[in-house]
Amino acid sequence: MRDVAALAHAERAQLAAFLHSLTPQQWQVPSLCAGWTVRDVVAHMLSYEELGPGGVARRFARGWLRFDRANAIGLDDFAGYSPHQLLDLLERSMQPRGLTTAFGSRIALVDGMIHQQDIRRPLGVAREIPAERLVPALDFVRIAPPIGARRRILGLRLVATDLNWTAGSGPDVCGPGEALLMSIAGRHGVADELEGPGLATLRSRIGGSSGRPPAGRVDRR
Repeated sequence: MRDVAALAHAERAQLAAFLHSLTPQQWQVPSLCAGWTVRDVVAHMLSYEELGPGGVARRFARGWLRFDRANAIGLDDFAGYSPHQLLDLLERSMQPRGLTTAFGSRIALVDGMIHQQDIRRPLGVAREIPAERLVPALDFVRIAPPIGARRRILGLRLVATDLNWTAGSGPDVCGPGEALLMSIAGRHGVADELEGPGLATLRSRIGGSSGRPPAGRVDRR
């Protein structure tokens, strides 16, 4: 398998190429992240890129050590960035930096992949994610701290039908690897593309039992 940082670089390069194709109207389309537009998702991704350990600590202190509040602060910090400015910053950030280099750049890979799908799915622009990127993303998304997937997938066996990948034990939940990734991450509606005796359990847990919004979601109350 290639170095994870290189995989994250490739994921970001594909995202940048896709974003260049969007119209101004498409940048304002609601994403799969509740309350966020396409522009907001891109701003969120980049808002952690410039932060070293001290900057991350300060942001989470301002957000009372809550992921959703820290995300909201980052989004506010980037509120004045236009799509063109965000694209310029993304193209200067192909190599993961800051917080996203944690866990051997697996945060960069998973964050970039999930958020690219958060954008592509509402816009109706599908893609085939290379297996060399999708498999390590599936491995990490189950334990990634901000995503909170453990309670969603506890006691379930996840089976990708288009990849050589399984994880867990218990009743099966089967489907395409990308749909599994997005469902594990708590995205609503994607579980309709899955099947198996464990699906009802997973679907009920995506409905909010974890007590924490999916990664990227902002509690605006």
